[in-house]
Amino acid sequence: MSTRQEPGTAGETEAPDGIPDEAPAPAPAARPLPRTFPRPWAVVSAWTRRWRAGHPAAVQVLSVTVTVLAAALVVVALVMPNSMARLDPSQFLRIPAEAVIGAAVMIALPRRPRIVLAAVSGVALAAMTVLNLLDMGFNQYLGRGFNVVLDWSLFGDAESYLEDSVGRTETLVLVAGVITVVLLLFVLLALSMVRLSNLLARHTALATRGTLVAGVAWITCSSLGLQMSGVPLAADTTATALKDQAHRISDTLRDEAEFQKVAKVDAFGNTPGSQLVPDLRGKDMIFTFIESYGRSAVEDPVMAPGVDATLDARTEALAKAGFHAKSGWLTSATYGGSSWLGHSTTMSGLWISNQQRYRTVMASDHMSLTDAFKKTGAFDTVGVMPGVQKAWPEQKWYGLDKVYNAFQLGYEGPKFSWSTMPDQYTLQQYQDRVHSKRPADGKSRMSLLILTSSHTPWAPIPKMVPWDQLGNGSVFDSVEKAGHPSSYTLTDDTHSKQEYGKSVQYTVTALTQWLERYGNENTVLVFLGDHQPNAHVSGNHASRDVPVSIVAKDPKVLDKLASWNWTEGLRPAHTAPVWKMSDFRDRFLRAFGSTPHPKRN
Repeated sequence: MSTRQEPGTAGETEAPDGIPDEAPAPAPAARPLPRTFPRPWAVVSAWTRRWRAGHPAAVQVLSVTVTVLAAALVVVALVMPNSMARLDPSQFLRIPAEAVIGAAVMIALPRRPRIVLAAVSGVALAAMTVLNLLDMGFNQYLGRGFNVVLDWSLFGDAESYLEDSVGRTETLVLVAGVITVVLLLFVLLALSMVRLSNLLARHTALATRGTLVAGVAWITCSSLGLQMSGVPLAADTTATALKDQAHRISDTLRDEAEFQKVAKVDAFGNTPGSQLVPDLRGKDMIFTFIESYGRSAVEDPVMAPGVDATLDARTEALAKAGFHAKSGWLTSATYGGSSWLGHSTTMSGLWISNQQRYRTVMASDHMSLTDAFKKTGAFDTVGVMPGVQKAWPEQKWYGLDKVYNAFQLGYEGPKFSWSTMPDQYTLQQYQDRVHSKRPADGKSRMSLLILTSSHTPWAPIPKMVPWDQLGNGSVFDSVEKAGHPSSYTLTDDTHSKQEYGKSVQYTVTALTQWLERYGNENTVLVFLGDHQPNAHVSGNHASRDVPVSIVAKDPKVLDKLASWNWTEGLRPAHTAPVWKMSDFRDRFLRAFGSTPHPKRN
């Protein structure tokens, strides 16, 4: 009997009869049972059931509270006005027609369609609420409602303004907060509508009677014109807002087509260069826009005393230097912001009141007032734009041979909130880089300056320093540090008014002091505001008027304006003529000898 094992036979032995015994197969290793964890929602659901079973009174109170809050949220969204001026408690004590109609529809629908309609209605109501809030902000800051076709591009400008005013980190936090609130609003209104529809379905009889009562009450209040504190008790705010938005979209699309035709008509479009502004040949022509310089600065009881005193004092100082002025009013095409609309309206002679009109004109060959000087062949044309911080293709339409933007003026001092540099520094750079250097070809010069120190939020604002100490602008470091933070005016209307008035005084002083120092017998200065400041400063019912002044030493220049009946000096009288800003170009061209040759494409 051999005891040698062959390969692969380990564990086998031979029985005495020579037949190997089979070893029993090893039992398979026991697999561990998978560990199971309850799903989070199941845990929460189980805990909720236990809590509800153990606290029935608290459950009832919580349920009623949530329902009341849901109803309040829906009603507030339905009756909320689109203007801060109308934001009054009485606005929220009205009967919304949309709620009555919606309740009647929900009661009549089966479960599934009812829930779907409730959720969709909640989302739609949230969208209308967001549009209402945008209207509220646009009415407050730009004096008009939000245009869903044209105004999305302005959010980038708003973000840049916030970043300049309060800092990048704070801006990112604010933007994230706004996005979160908007998303939350959509979710809460959808859930609220579903909850209220379920409540109506559970209590059909009571809900039907309540809906009938509310409907009769609405009809009665509407028919009799019943009001509370001057506010109608019967409301259809959301339906009206929806209709207004639809009309706004329709009007915008129609306006675009109509304005393209208007922009092709130009009273001076075919006028030869030799017949444009012949009475200003040899003059040093300067057009200057002062940011947010509006009628309120001259007439509001808070700002006017300081601004008027400055205008009168500067009129007297200019007179001693041999300069005289005439002033009037122009009604701006914009309000509170979008300054480029005011600039282009003045220069084009067209009413450019929205972004689409602006794009249409910029892409056209409609002659600007500044381009008229270039077409004469007798003027070099230059722009100084401290507010321009990116590519500016509009330079071509304005007919400017050269433009100095914010990065080409050598400024190394601090920003003053949105304003990249103080106006006094801008004017000195204009003097050093442009005005003091006569064109080599013997031409005259036409300049376009956009001054920015009176831009919102008016804190901090610069102060005048000795002209010979301006240097690279670092002299303003201490001025900026000593100034108020932007929150000083952003959160207080009285502070906004006071600091706005000071900013206008500063810019007017800087501009007229520059004229005293560097102007001569050929200098002709036209300066005006681009628009009124926003409603925090000018109020909810302010006009759109801005002051405009023309200053010169040569008496023949102002004699050309005799028929305009403007006020002597820098401060226009309350009764001085008021023209639309779009009228200025043609009146100016005619006053200085231009011959109309209409162009119609």
